[in-house]
Amino acid sequence: MNPFEVSNPCLQRFLPELLELRRHLHAHPELSGNEHQTAALVAGELRKYGWDVQEGIGRTGVVAELGNVKGPLVGLRVDMDALPIEERTGLVYSSRQQGFMHACGHDLHTCIGLGVARVLSQESNLLTGVRLIFQPAEEIAEGARWMRSAGVTKGLDALFGVHVFPELAVGTIGVKSGSLTAAAGELEIEVIGESGHGARPHQSVDAIWIAAKVISGLQESISRRLDALNPVVVSFGRIEGGQAFNVIADRVKLLGTVRCLDESLHASLPKWIEETVQSICFSFGAKALVNYRCITPIVFNDHSLTSLLENSAASIIGEQNIFRLQKPSLGAEDFAELLQDVPGTMFRLGVAGDSGCAPLHNGHFSLDERSLSVGIQVLLGTINAWMKQNSISQV
Repeated sequence: MNPFEVSNPCLQRFLPELLELRRHLHAHPELSGNEHQTAALVAGELRKYGWDVQEGIGRTGVVAELGNVKGPLVGLRVDMDALPIEERTGLVYSSRQQGFMHACGHDLHTCIGLGVARVLSQESNLLTGVRLIFQPAEEIAEGARWMRSAGVTKGLDALFGVHVFPELAVGTIGVKSGSLTAAAGELEIEVIGESGHGARPHQSVDAIWIAAKVISGLQESISRRLDALNPVVVSFGRIEGGQAFNVIADRVKLLGTVRCLDESLHASLPKWIEETVQSICFSFGAKALVNYRCITPIVFNDHSLTSLLENSAASIIGEQNIFRLQKPSLGAEDFAELLQDVPGTMFRLGVAGDSGCAPLHNGHFSLDERSLSVGIQVLLGTINAWMKQNSISQV
C-alpha cells in the first residue's frame, strides 16, 4: 500500500493549492498571540469552502463548524503559531520575518486542517457535526486555555489532533494510547543573600554560590527522594544575578521547567520543590522565593479513539506504516488542556525525508511535504469512521 497515493478526487485537485498555502504560511510566520494574518487567511479559506466561521475566539483563534452541530459532534484541533528562531534551511520559501520561523510544523498542521475542511465541505450529507479549532499560542502553552475559556470544547464528543514527528519517516505515523506527553510547569526561584566584597566572601551570603547549590541539590534530591519509576525532569534555562565582577551577588533568579508523567506526582511537586529549595537556602543563611506555574497537564490519549484512528489509518496507509510508540514524551503539548473537557487522541505524523529531518525547534528544521496528504487522509478517514460509528448509535 502506497501511503502517498491520494484516492480522494477533491484532495487530488486541491493538493497543489494547499502546498502553496503551506509555503506561504512558512514564509510569513507569526508568533504566539499575534497570528492575525494567519487567522485571517484561515478564516477566508474556510468561508470559501462553506463553513460557518467565527474569528477572534481565544484572542486570535478561529473556529469553524459544518453539519448538524446539535447532534453528535467531532472536533479537530490544529495550531498556527511560529517560534522566535532564525531560519537556516535555505529554502526558497524560507521565513521572510527575521528571527521568526515555523520550526515546529504548525504551518503544516494548519494546512492539514484546511485540507480536511475542503474535502468535508464536498460531502453532500455529513453524518454528524464537525468542529475545526485553529488554535493560537501553543508554543507558550496559553492558546488552548484561551480557547477553552471561550467555550470551544462545549458540545464536543470527541477531539482529534496531530503533531509532526521528525523521528518518523514520511509516510508513517505513530500512535499511543494513554500518556503521550508530560505535564509541564514553569519554575522561578529567587535566591536572596547578602552582598559583600569579592575579596571577603565570608562577610556576605553569596547568592550565586547558593544558587549553584540549589541547581545541583534539586537534581540530587530527585534521584534520592522521588520514586525513580516515575521520572521527573527539572531543567534550568536561565540564570540572572550579580552587578559587578568584585561584588558578591545578593540576588540570583533561576528560571526553568519541570516535566513529569504522573498527574498525582505532578500535583505534589510544587510543595516538594519549595521545601527542598528553602532547606538548601536556609542551611547557607539565605532566603528564597519560589513560584511554580502549571503550564499544561498530560496529554492522555483515549483508548477507544486511539484504536479508531489506528484502524482507520491502517486502511489508508497500510498497517506496516503505523508505529505503536512504546514511550511517552517529556515534551509538553497544550492539546492536553482541551482534553480536560472531552475525550481525544493525538497522533504523531512522520515528516523525515530520505536525508532525515532536523529536530523540532531547530533553525534547520525542514519537513518532507509529502506528509501533508498523509496527515489529511488519516484524519479524514478517522473523522468519517467516527461519524459513521456515532450516527449509527443514535438511530
